[in-house]
Amino acid sequence: MRMPTAIVTGSGGLIGSEAVRHFAALGYDVVGIDNDMRSRFFGPHASTAPTTSRLVADLGDAFTPLVADIRDADTIREIVATHRSTLELVVHAAAQPSHDWAFDNAQTDFAINANGTLNLLESVRHEQPDATFVHLSTNKVYGDQPNALPVTETPTRLELPADHRYFGGIDTSMPLDRSMHSIFGVSKAAADLMVQEYGRQFQMPTVCFRGGCLTGPAHAGTKLHGFLSYLMRCTITGEAYTIIGYDGKQVRDNIHSADVVRAMELFHRAPTAGAVYNLGGGRENSVSVLEAIELCEAISGKGLSRTTVPTPRAGDHRWYVTDLTELRRDYPTFRPTIGVGQILQEIHDVNRDAWERTPSDVGRAA
Repeated sequence: MRMPTAIVTGSGGLIGSEAVRHFAALGYDVVGIDNDMRSRFFGPHASTAPTTSRLVADLGDAFTPLVADIRDADTIREIVATHRSTLELVVHAAAQPSHDWAFDNAQTDFAINANGTLNLLESVRHEQPDATFVHLSTNKVYGDQPNALPVTETPTRLELPADHRYFGGIDTSMPLDRSMHSIFGVSKAAADLMVQEYGRQFQMPTVCFRGGCLTGPAHAGTKLHGFLSYLMRCTITGEAYTIIGYDGKQVRDNIHSADVVRAMELFHRAPTAGAVYNLGGGRENSVSVLEAIELCEAISGKGLSRTTVPTPRAGDHRWYVTDLTELRRDYPTFRPTIGVGQILQEIHDVNRDAWERTPSDVGRAA
């Protein structure tokens, strides 16, 4: 009996590797596409190669890693064509993920995030259009629209009034236009809209999950990407952490990579065409930078050395919490199962020994 195939791009990254393990455990033959661009974005310490090696060792024949670039349309088409007879699922988690990096590398950022996504969509449309296409989008498609929200300041965080329509979180009714997105936000918005369009134009089962802070113990946090992971890394190593803007009171909701992949599975079991959902930890898993620092210090037993830059990054959100109502309306069993405190504890426990041996890079963090 031939097993179903899942193709996972960015298979060595946080969400990609979680998806590889999850769907391999469900009986899929998983084909991973990863060329370790992350090490070129952020340096050797951010390489995905060790994660790929662990996947090979742990999963054996259930996982086939391929070194390929999603910008190479012919190679991507060939990979999809090779597996079209058993292909049931494509998880597109490969991306250039950093605002800061994109600012000085706009063409590469757009080629990876937008054109790479288009290459995958075209390949799946022509070779196996019935395969579920899951795209990891981002809440940065909303640009700085959330910064127009009437937040007030508390001792540890910025907060919305309890009677505001978005107090429970932001849903997909938030507009994308008339805002500053960052170069990264634009490339991801282009990909997001194209995934929706292929779903609607060609009746392909596609979904965009507009993620907030996706995290977990496998996150290779760096100064340009990976808020909670990098924060815990600095706490453990003793390197200084720089808070950028808002006095550290900016708020994010956080979701564990295992919960992200659970949402993928639920959609794959009952897919629709051109779906889009905001995906995050929700209000109960929201935390400010100051609150996250307090948690890191309590978990590690170490104090964090930190400085503050008063000017925030262009387009950076003051407050963003995800409303999960739309996702739970269509998939009622979904809810985040791992809280932010447990997430940070896992990040600490899994990475402490390695981080104590390897100093953190010095620089700015989210």
